[in-house]
Amino acid sequence: MEQVFSYIISLGASVMMPILFTIIGLCIGMKFGKSLKSGLYVGVGFVGLGIVTALLTNNFGSPLSEISRLYDLQLGVFDMGWPAAAAVAYNTAVGALIIPICLGVNFLLLVTGCTRTVNIDLWNYWHFAFIGAVAYFVMDQSLAWGYFAAIVCYIITLVMADLTADRFQIYYDDMDGISIPQPFCQSFTPFAIVINWLLDKIPGFSKLDIDADGLKRKFGVLGEPIVLGVIVGALIGAVAQLDIKKVLFLGVTMGAVMELIPRITKLFIDGLKPIAEKTQEVVKRKFNGKKVYIGMSPALVIGHPTTLVASLILIPVALLLAVVLPGNEFLPLASLAGMFYIYVMILPYTKGNVVKTLIIGLVAVGIGLWFVTDMAPAFTQAAQTVYAQTSDPAAKIPEGFQAGALDFASSLFGWVIYKCVAYLQWIGAGVLTLITVAMVVYNRLRIAKENKAQ
Repeated sequence: MEQVFSYIISLGASVMMPILFTIIGLCIGMKFGKSLKSGLYVGVGFVGLGIVTALLTNNFGSPLSEISRLYDLQLGVFDMGWPAAAAVAYNTAVGALIIPICLGVNFLLLVTGCTRTVNIDLWNYWHFAFIGAVAYFVMDQSLAWGYFAAIVCYIITLVMADLTADRFQIYYDDMDGISIPQPFCQSFTPFAIVINWLLDKIPGFSKLDIDADGLKRKFGVLGEPIVLGVIVGALIGAVAQLDIKKVLFLGVTMGAVMELIPRITKLFIDGLKPIAEKTQEVVKRKFNGKKVYIGMSPALVIGHPTTLVASLILIPVALLLAVVLPGNEFLPLASLAGMFYIYVMILPYTKGNVVKTLIIGLVAVGIGLWFVTDMAPAFTQAAQTVYAQTSDPAAKIPEGFQAGALDFASSLFGWVIYKCVAYLQWIGAGVLTLITVAMVVYNRLRIAKENKAQ
């Protein structure tokens, strides 16, 4: 089974997801042609997203490294990006079996009324496998600790997906019946709730209610994401002291990223919506009409205008923050594309307010940089072991550096689980178990109450 699932994962999202969603479509009663078309749209969406991600990492990696050299920035944690985290996640016994184990947990929670979310976002299961792999290595390659960490993260994420589903569906158009069970995005929800509440207590702050459309009205063409992209890209080139041609090229490249992402996310929507609607219909029938959410990839909504604007502004600010933040040793480079996923679950709480969204994102990223730095020794140990065993180039760390990545290594969920397992061990396991059980019980009581009221 380990070999089978390792092979499937090695196909990559662009190949794995079309096959997977075609099979899911057939299993839930869709015609072959419609199932295949939906799967291919998702696959093409991942290809497009990969191209856009490469535009950022390939073109901005060198200028940002040059900035680090010019200004003598002593940052010893190398940004490996999500490919390294995924390589570490899936190249262990924990990662190889994470999909069937988590699907089993999901089914158990669903039939017992402890969750409403059916998580079919299988590609992003690597997040659960990653924290499981880190726990596996720091606990002397213990499978029990690895699976414990992964399953705790999975259950907490499912409950969070349920609790945030209504707000998510209200804020984003055409997302009825969908939730986001992705732990990186959900780990920013506590920041959104707490900081948004605090900002609402500041007298007069509500007057700074500017969304993406308001930004366009206020600043005209300068408020357009594509134009903001050109400005930010050119500024990065200028700070890196590049020649005018390269400065202009970086500007246009960043503008292209801002324009292409919404178009690519439409492919995900076109592919996933028919599957989601049919799955919801089948599951509701099997569960006597009870409300069920289909857990989907956050890639569905990263093209939202406010997400684009906030992410674009956050990129240079986060780079500056990485330089001046005491105790931080990590400079985001390969993980820049991860900025777009930070705001997916923040926007439903700020209702698109750009100022609030930026403040929450800045605080969350600042704390996330500390998380990456703190987890770097464990990430390094895991990556080195995986590279020694598999020779996977994604897990190779440049000499003289430690390994880091914004993608999930900066997650509140991942960091708390890591600290509890690595430092508190059995006490930490007890604390995590109590938190997880309490969340499940609360969610079950909440679901039962809502079902009774229907």
